[in-house]
Amino acid sequence: MPMYEHVYLARQDLSAQQVEELTTQLSGVIGQMGGKVTKNEYWGLKSLTYRIRKNRKAHMTLLNVDAPPAALNEIERQERLNEDVLRYLTIRVEAHEEGPSAMMRKSDRDRDERGDRGPRRSRRDEGGDDIDVVDVIAVEE
Repeated sequence: MPMYEHVYLARQDLSAQQVEELTTQLSGVIGQMGGKVTKNEYWGLKSLTYRIRKNRKAHMTLLNVDAPPAALNEIERQERLNEDVLRYLTIRVEAHEEGPSAMMRKSDRDRDERGDRGPRRSRRDEGGDDIDVVDVIAVEE
């Protein structure tokens, strides 16, 4: 059976539970049509680059699916009819990725890097020489 990665964006004013119910409904349709959902990842409420139907944020969910093409056509048809779904994208893949997706790994990596803020920035004084931010704070107090 072909393998797909399916991502959909749901409206920002839905609760996480409502998004989970929508995911369960879509998974049920895939199961009824002879397919299966191998992985389900809820990526959370994320900010969008631009507004989609007056929404600045959206709930994002990834489904890794092993199903016939007819099953994917049916869930895409249902998503077009559902006003809670802003966008969806289905991509056929050769094999599913093991472990967490890139979006989930990215959030883990960001948390690790935030511990070290790096070197302090410097500002230039009136003479053009670099001075540390710490020196500026001490002079202004």
